[in-house]
Amino acid sequence: MRKVLLNNYYYEYDSIEELDQSDRSLMEEATKSVEKAYSPYSNYSVGAALLLKNGTIISGNNQENVAYPSGMCAERVALFYSSANYPDIPIVAVAVTAKSKIINVDTPITPCGSCRQVLAEYENKYNKKIRIILKGNTGKIFIVEGIEHLLPLIFKANELKK
Repeated sequence: MRKVLLNNYYYEYDSIEELDQSDRSLMEEATKSVEKAYSPYSNYSVGAALLLKNGTIISGNNQENVAYPSGMCAERVALFYSSANYPDIPIVAVAVTAKSKIINVDTPITPCGSCRQVLAEYENKYNKKIRIILKGNTGKIFIVEGIEHLLPLIFKANELKK
């Protein structure tokens, strides 16, 4: 047996003002999208915004359902809309943020496991890393350069061919 070290990292920013204009604009779109979320059960609203290679920005937000498995996360709403309407345009970046009616979301939120796997699928589809920008309602901002920093042992399509 041997212990193997996984090397992951993220960039940390103290405020949105520290981001470059493209990242700041994308996070502002994600923040606007939070306000349109349908989250009457959790009172936890999430917004996401994607930047496509052609400059198009697509937003999404969480959509809850009383039968919880029937809802959808903000990230997948935006990712699936992107693939359905712009199937050949790579995704450059995604920004994700949240707010709650119950608590102050003061740390960057990260995509759930299902959203991480979907992000991995689109990185694989386009053979290109996706920049992921994460923020709470307040507080610091984290940026990772590719999903492997959030999902280090990714299940990949080539595993199905073995």
